[in-house]
Amino acid sequence: MRKLDTRTIVVASHNAGKIREIADLIGPFGFSAKSAAELKFEEPDETGTTFEENAAIKALASAKASGLPALSDDSGLVIDALGGAPGVYTANWAETADGTRDFAMAMQKVETALEEKSATTPEQRSARFVSVLCLAWPDGHTEFFRGEVEGFVAWPPRGTAGFGYDPIFQPEGYDTTFGEMSAEEKHGWKPGDVQALSHRARAFKIFVETCLNA
Repeated sequence: MRKLDTRTIVVASHNAGKIREIADLIGPFGFSAKSAAELKFEEPDETGTTFEENAAIKALASAKASGLPALSDDSGLVIDALGGAPGVYTANWAETADGTRDFAMAMQKVETALEEKSATTPEQRSARFVSVLCLAWPDGHTEFFRGEVEGFVAWPPRGTAGFGYDPIFQPEGYDTTFGEMSAEEKHGWKPGDVQALSHRARAFKIFVETCLNA
């Protein structure tokens, strides 16, 4: 594993919610970070078929364009009753004809698909959020960190916090959806703590332990 020896990185994302969430996680470590969106980098085509492949595409594009290490995230909602869909195509389910993303539409699409499967109980609607972080260097070296959180698809959507599919994902052991949790509750982790709730926080915890700790 290669250690990160700089506190200056690029967050390889154009997703405002994801940028904000990663910024919340890296802030306590004193990082100076700019996003690919701020730097006006073009979004690369995500042609991979796994979270790891798509995370690497984004991180490597930003690392090579900036000359700095870049941290990307590829994440998605994996629903058992739908054969793992939407999975790596989680964002695609929200795409509209004009190229924008409508996650209210995407959540309804998920619910319709589950209704077609007659999936009504939490057990029948089991799902997990998956996050794969990729840290890439300009020379092409990459490191991967994967986090998952189990739960089920709730309906109707609840809460306006978070982003994406958060209002319909209820993690195991909780009575609230990600959409009803504050950033602090959802991350469930800060320097010195041993727990991490969200998939992205769990992946980030491994990143810290692997690349930042001596």
